[in-house]
Amino acid sequence: MSKVLIFDDDRDILELCSIILRKKGHEPVIETNSKNVIEKINETAPDVILMDIWIPGIGGEEAIRLIRNNSVTKHIPVILFSANNNIEAIAKEAHADHYLKKPFDIATLNNVISKALSSTVLKS
Repeated sequence: MSKVLIFDDDRDILELCSIILRKKGHEPVIETNSKNVIEKINETAPDVILMDIWIPGIGGEEAIRLIRNNSVTKHIPVILFSANNNIEAIAKEAHADHYLKKPFDIATLNNVISKALSSTVLKS
């Protein structure tokens, strides 16, 4: 069972993602802010991180920079997600592995999670 750490402050998105991920056999772990992002990652040991760009605290972009600059967390695939029209460029600039544009459908979420998990296997 893969563990997916979801950073988002929208309770509806968190609930929807959790339901979808559980149905696919993943274990979702939710966080509603990005404060102490490295500590939260170290506590949960996720296989994939789903990061909202507008997450309260330090924000998604800065959180990804911290993840990438930490030797323990830098290998974990990060999916940046947002309704921002420039999400692809923002994800690239922030060094996210993947991006997901809101609103998204179930198949798209499952596909991006699968791609991220596949990249984990390849990097190992």
